[in-house]
Amino acid sequence: MQIVTFGAHVLDVVVHPVDNIPEGQGAVLVPHIRLVPAGPAGGTAITLAKLGAAVSTVGAIGRDDSGDLLTTLLQRHGVVTEYLVRVDDQPTSMSVLPIRSNGDRPALHMPGANLTYPLHDVPLDLLTSADHVHIGAPELLNPPELVKVLEAIHAAGVTISADILAPGDPGVLAWIDPVLPHLDYLLPNDEQVLGFTGATDLLDGCRTLIDRGVGCVAVTAGAEGAWVVTAAAADNAAATAVEVVDTSGCGDAFSAGFIAGQLAEFGLLRSAQLGCAVAGVVATGLGSDHGDYDWASLTATLPAEQ
Repeated sequence: MQIVTFGAHVLDVVVHPVDNIPEGQGAVLVPHIRLVPAGPAGGTAITLAKLGAAVSTVGAIGRDDSGDLLTTLLQRHGVVTEYLVRVDDQPTSMSVLPIRSNGDRPALHMPGANLTYPLHDVPLDLLTSADHVHIGAPELLNPPELVKVLEAIHAAGVTISADILAPGDPGVLAWIDPVLPHLDYLLPNDEQVLGFTGATDLLDGCRTLIDRGVGCVAVTAGAEGAWVVTAAAADNAAATAVEVVDTSGCGDAFSAGFIAGQLAEFGLLRSAQLGCAVAGVVATGLGSDHGDYDWASLTATLPAEQ
């Protein structure tokens, strides 16, 4: 599998557990602080590489120490980083994630260089020769201009997926609306779907997105697992029962598992089950790169095919 992830890359500072922020100049000792490669392009790339895909990633990072570290961490997992653009006027995107004991993850986020990718320099030959292209946060890539790139990718017979970094808001949906008809798969979470569409029922919200041109919506729903919705059907993949430590990166892990399943010619439901299996492993540790797994170990855990 030759896969390209294209979009947002983030260096996460993950701290655990943080249930209260000290007042004033108070301090608290914590057992875990990690620096983690993340983002809907970067984090998804790492999980895909663990699953055996050949992955190149495209995006913008700063010409700074954070960018150096993020690149090194991606390379450590086998991700090809030569297509990351270094920019001079913005820092590498970072987030500080004080992870609560129950796994919740409030965030302090700096978009940084993710807002500056020069679409006129996109490596179109790379994108059109892949088996699949995953767009991480199309809302940060100037959707009206991004459409031209997606048209070229589709014309080459390459499938396209995307997930969203921004919270659910009707304004975000209006901004990315030109992109939707060019997506074979949209991989949001339940809060985004409901927020984008104003629906009170998750499946109705997914169908609204399909009416706007998306081929399939595979939406994560926390403890309820994931729903795979097309114009013809809707199926639920159960969440993996695990003791949750940190949910950061779980959405990216689901995306990677779902994409890998589709490229292995799994059905939509089984692809979502693989996505849930990967997300379950990631949730048991800190950061989007957590877990020692591969294709064989995860597919062995999937329910028997019906």
